[in-house]
Amino acid sequence: TIRGNGRPQLSNVLHSVSDDGIIRISITADRAKYRNLEREPWAALHVTQADFYAYVVIEGDVELSPVPTATDDPVIDEMIEVYRAMLGEHDDWDAYRAAMVNDRRALVRITPTRAYGMLPG
Repeated sequence: TIRGNGRPQLSNVLHSVSDDGIIRISITADRAKYRNLEREPWAALHVTQADFYAYVVIEGDVELSPVPTATDDPVIDEMIEVYRAMLGEHDDWDAYRAAMVNDRRALVRITPTRAYGMLPG
């Protein structure tokens, strides 16, 4: 994301790419990344291979989900889909739903607009 001073704000994130091509990332609404995306709805995602020699950078426009205020909020259903895609089943989905509300989590939805990178020769 882009900080208020124009410099990048970077961190490692888990992400999921769904069939619609949208990249989804779960973040908390109390962090700098959320405030940066509210101000400037654009992000870049850097993905590497384990061998370090191949990578892709995906840039795109961002839509932030609302922060859920109740455990039956529909955005949590989408968060569950993202969790399952990244990590499989959770031991206690009711506890997960409560945590999403308590942690003030939101989804970052990145619609890719540009990609570049490198594949080894």
